[in-house]
Amino acid sequence: MTHRRTLLAAAAGGLALPALAQAPWPTRPVRLILPDTPGSGNDTTARLFAPLLEAALGQPFVIDNRGGAGGRIGVEAAFRSPPDGYSLLLGNAGSNGINAAIYRDLPYDLTNAFDPVSLLVTGPNALIVNPRVLPVASVAELIATARARPGGLNYASAGVGSSAHMNMELFKSQAGLDIVHVPYRGAPALVQAVIAGEAPLAFGNLVNVMPQVRSGEVKLLAVTSMTRLADLPDTPTVHESGLPGFETVAWNGLLAPKGTPAPVRERLLAELVKLRPNAQLADRIRLLGGTLVVSSPAEFQQRIDADIAQWKRLAAGANITAQ
Repeated sequence: MTHRRTLLAAAAGGLALPALAQAPWPTRPVRLILPDTPGSGNDTTARLFAPLLEAALGQPFVIDNRGGAGGRIGVEAAFRSPPDGYSLLLGNAGSNGINAAIYRDLPYDLTNAFDPVSLLVTGPNALIVNPRVLPVASVAELIATARARPGGLNYASAGVGSSAHMNMELFKSQAGLDIVHVPYRGAPALVQAVIAGEAPLAFGNLVNVMPQVRSGEVKLLAVTSMTRLADLPDTPTVHESGLPGFETVAWNGLLAPKGTPAPVRERLLAELVKLRPNAQLADRIRLLGGTLVVSSPAEFQQRIDADIAQWKRLAAGANITAQ
C-alpha cells in the first residue's frame, strides 16, 4: 500500500515515474517504412538488417515499400505515423537530404521532423553507361562526347529529386554539359533504362548497380568518393577524372518520427551497435559497394545537415525545384 501511495503521489506531483513503470517495447510487429521501390539499395539494406533486428528484439520488422516522388511519399507516411516506436523510417540521402532542397511545400521540416537513430550504410555513387550505345572508356571521353552533342544525350534517374538526378545535375554543372533528364520510377527502373539504351547514362548508388557492372551489362566509369575504393582499385573517382572536388555520399539510416520515446531509440541503437563486429554483414555490404556504419544520432544528424546544405546550394544555382 505504501508503494502504491508513493506512485500516486509522484504522478499527482508531475514527477517522472520509475522506468520499470514504462510499457516494454516492442510487444508487436514494427513497421519499417522505405521511401523506395523493391530492389533499390535502401530495400537491400532493409532486408539485410530487418532479420537481425527481429532476432534481437523478438518481433517482426515488416518492410513497407512506399516509393515515388523521390522518396517524398514514404517519408510523409512515416512523418504521419504515431511516434510510438512501431513505425520507423529507413531514409536515404535523397529522401532525407535532397528533398529539403527541392520541395517548397513539404508538410515537414527534414531538419527536425525525425529523431535520427543511426546511419547504417554509406558508400559512393557510381557513374555508369551502356557501353554498346555510348562506347566511352572514361569520364574525360564522356565529357568530350557530351560537349560535341549538346542536348543529344539522355540520362536516367530514379525520379525528380532522387540522388541519381541531383548527382548528374552536379556533374553537368561542374563540367558545363547539356544532357537531357529522363526520370524513371525507382532505382531498378533506372538501371533497366541504361541497359536497354533508352537513357544510356546515369548516376546510381553503387549498391544498386554492382550486379550489372559485374555482368558487363553496364560499364562503371567512376565513383563519387574522393579516393578509390579498395575493392575497385582500377576504377577512378570523378574527382581525379577532371572535376576536382566532386564528391557525393550515398547513405541509408534509421530514423524515428519526432517524439518517439528515448528508451525505444536507445534500445534500437544498442542493438545496432552490437552489429558493428558482424563480419558476415560487413562483407555482404562491402561486396555491394557499401560500408557498414553504426553512428551516434548526433553524427547522423550532421550527415543530414551537410547533405541538405550541399543540395540547397546546387538547387539554387541550377534552379532545380520539384512540385
